[in-house]
Amino acid sequence: MLLTILRRYLKPYWPFLIAVGAFQLAQSLASLYLPSLNADIVDHGIATGDIPHILFVGAIMLGVTLIQVACAIAAVYFGARLAMALGRDLRRGIFSTVSEFSEREVSQFGAPSLITRSTNDVQQVQMVVLMTCTLFISAPMLAIGGIVMALQQDVGLSWLMAVSIPVLLLAVGGIMARMVPLFRVMQKRIDRVNLVLREQLTGIRVIRAFVREREETDRFAKANAELTQTAVTAGRYFALMFPIVMLVMNVSSVAVIWFGGIRVDEGAIEVGTLMAFLQYLMQILMGVMMATFLGIMLPRAAVSADRIGEVLETKTSVVMPGDAVTELPETGTVEFRGAGFQYPGAEEPVLADLTFRVERGSTTAIIGSTGAGKTTLVNLLPRLIDTTEGAVLVDGVDVRELDPDVLWGTIGLVPQKPYLFSGTVASNLRYGKPDASDDELWAALEIAQAKDFVQELDGGLDAPIAQGGTNVSGGQRQRLAIARALIKKPEILVFDDSFSALDSGTDARLRHALARKVTGVTKIIVAQRVSTIVEAEQIVVLENGRVVGIGTHDELTESNETYAEIVSSQLTAEEVA
Repeated sequence: MLLTILRRYLKPYWPFLIAVGAFQLAQSLASLYLPSLNADIVDHGIATGDIPHILFVGAIMLGVTLIQVACAIAAVYFGARLAMALGRDLRRGIFSTVSEFSEREVSQFGAPSLITRSTNDVQQVQMVVLMTCTLFISAPMLAIGGIVMALQQDVGLSWLMAVSIPVLLLAVGGIMARMVPLFRVMQKRIDRVNLVLREQLTGIRVIRAFVREREETDRFAKANAELTQTAVTAGRYFALMFPIVMLVMNVSSVAVIWFGGIRVDEGAIEVGTLMAFLQYLMQILMGVMMATFLGIMLPRAAVSADRIGEVLETKTSVVMPGDAVTELPETGTVEFRGAGFQYPGAEEPVLADLTFRVERGSTTAIIGSTGAGKTTLVNLLPRLIDTTEGAVLVDGVDVRELDPDVLWGTIGLVPQKPYLFSGTVASNLRYGKPDASDDELWAALEIAQAKDFVQELDGGLDAPIAQGGTNVSGGQRQRLAIARALIKKPEILVFDDSFSALDSGTDARLRHALARKVTGVTKIIVAQRVSTIVEAEQIVVLENGRVVGIGTHDELTESNETYAEIVSSQLTAEEVA
């Protein structure tokens, strides 16, 4: 998967790849040339006292060193740009893919895991690309080229390479074999920490209300400790690698000096040649070490790439039409024709055989017990999920055949849990209509019974709103969400239990304003309170995902047992109060 992602996202940047490869190659050749120059200046300059030769070769060494430094800087520069571009494109790709997911796919991965995959996992792939651009060519060039150059200096000492290189490879390979499984566990435990932290920050009021701070602290501490333990274990293995590498390098250096000194004493080689051989051996071991260091990073990046690939390769269950309908024959009508929905692997469907029609400009209410499938029914309209049987028609066209922009522009949805974005009151309202004027905003706020409290806020329309709307009450969030939907002036307004946080008086005034000022708009209201839907032209009663009654309030009270029980329970509760 790592190679697939790299091929896919690095393809547009092949000039950068060529530049990085060229600079790495030049840097490696310069590094391999320096020890030979060093041997020459010792054997033919310093040993003979030839000052002009020393100055000449020294100037060449200085020039080669400058070339080496310049190539190293250029390789890192282009590598960094390449890695950052890859990270940008990967995050964009993940976001674009996730934005097309239905609620089913989002629930499948979970928000914390999707966040981790978009940040930490992308960072791991970025890092391995950066290290590859720095080491991928230079490391093997140093190792292989060093062996060739060392043999040219003295074949008699080559047995030292045959001993030290395998020892280094075995030591580092053994460490890598133990680190790879830890990386997989680490990414999962990062997911777990993000999950717990997100839950606790989101549910901080519930935690404090039930005095569960200690328990939640312990839960986070456990997840954090598990991640820390895994990271520390991996870190210990990683820390063990460098002492082993240094031990092999130092022992090899001592062996070269010891046995090389004997050969110098015998006259088999010169001092400069011995120094060059020692430098080449260090380059060989350094190349092997850099290659193994890259090898250590590759498994973790591969794990992260697999997790990213799972997101990128997941196809949304809500498939966009190829030849979408862009013109609607009707206006403001909704029809369910034997519609149903069943989650994959579930034994029973959530919804089954839904058949009813909502006429233009009418108000239809959906009521039923908790878990009856009301929200799932509402989610079928804007295609947050797709039916698994039957069809849902908007303005006479199956929603699966409609152009998404046309469908979403036709429907104004107020979700069960209204969400406000960080910004201002105005920026949240203009989410429904970016070019809406202030007068339009105030008109929508007045209908939504939110004008008075917005006027009291410091700044009015420019009053700040925190992420999620946490700095306003639940009822205020609902009213702002309703105003946001009204700004669009859609043909169909859908309220998914959007009046639950409102008091009875505000609820009544809001319904009266909707009936008086929002005319000609089809309204679908999901509600728990009978008082909210009593005036609806049509009430659909759901039970266990099926329609068990359709009619007006009076008709259903007399003829439908399920609805009569709901009405009776609420009236009794009100009488007791």
